Amino acid sequence: MTLLAHDLRHHGDAEVRNASDLTDLAVNVRSDTPPKWLKERLAASLDALAAYPDGRAARAAVAARHGLPVERVLLTAGAAEAFVLIARALPARRPVVVHPQFTEPEAALRDAGHEVGRVLLREADGFRLDPAAVPEEADLVVIGNPTNPTSVLHPAALVARLARPGRTLVVDEAFMDAVPGEPEALVGRGDVPGLVVLRSLTKTWGLAGLRVGYVTASEPETIAALERAQPLWPVSTPALVAAEACVSPEALAEASSAAVRIAADRAYLVARLGELGASVRVVEGARASFVLVRMPDAAGVRARLRTRGFAVRRGDTFPGLGEEWVRVAVRDVATTDSFLRELGACAGLRAVGG
Repeated sequence: MTLLAHDLRHHGDAEVRNASDLTDLAVNVRSDTPPKWLKERLAASLDALAAYPDGRAARAAVAARHGLPVERVLLTAGAAEAFVLIARALPARRPVVVHPQFTEPEAALRDAGHEVGRVLLREADGFRLDPAAVPEEADLVVIGNPTNPTSVLHPAALVARLARPGRTLVVDEAFMDAVPGEPEALVGRGDVPGLVVLRSLTKTWGLAGLRVGYVTASEPETIAALERAQPLWPVSTPALVAAEACVSPEALAEASSAAVRIAADRAYLVARLGELGASVRVVEGARASFVLVRMPDAAGVRARLRTRGFAVRRGDTFPGLGEEWVRVAVRDVATTDSFLRELGACAGLRAVGG
């Protein structure tokens, strides 16, 4: 069946596993993280490991950060656990995933025995959402915003149009805090029926190895159903400490500054990619900490880049994309200059100066 042609379990970390000599542009974790103050908080939490985790303070802190009652918030072992909980605990007869996007939601739904429909956004439309493309009978819809790997930020009002009575609308906002001001965020909204929003602390704070994220919902009953599906003590004590620390006012200010810096570095990356010529095309309007790039012989270019010390994320594992696509993480100007010099050489294009 052609729907299963893509490797839904391939993720960016596979590009750099056992390859410490590569400059990592495949994984979307912010470089130079976690920061020193966060490492110190995590180290101090080790003294409490003899006790079972108590998530009440962290849950309250996350709820307060979004102006929500705790009954509408659930802490999870990363967004990946949240997708599994959604697939197992929430009723769905006709789930639909809007692609291209992070493939784990579909993989989790399939593992839970669901037959999953796909809505493929089109390159010709800039991978922008058309709510009318989602079947009316879909009772669970999953979409990323901003979307991985396209970096497209859909207007919140447009995403909210997907909500229906009797439908669960799952919005993956794992990269929303990389958008200055988060203007299109739906997290914390109570006026969108059936809304479930996922957030991750992995990307901004460099905590992929710790596994910490959270879910919010417009109905407390949804959170209760997800919580019943969790095992006891699902989030470790260090992860709970991280969750509480990363929603503090000081941390939010730091994340906001990082988002502004990422936006500037992304603009620089996009501009320099444009210097490589018309055969290299970047999806327009990128707003996350990565860009999606189409180029001739992308698979070959990706392999040659590895020999020159750079790893980028293959695009052909995302439904709706093919071998001509790669995803490139936003890095600082110096790293971008070095990368683009090598990219120009690997692609046989005019090299970019730095």
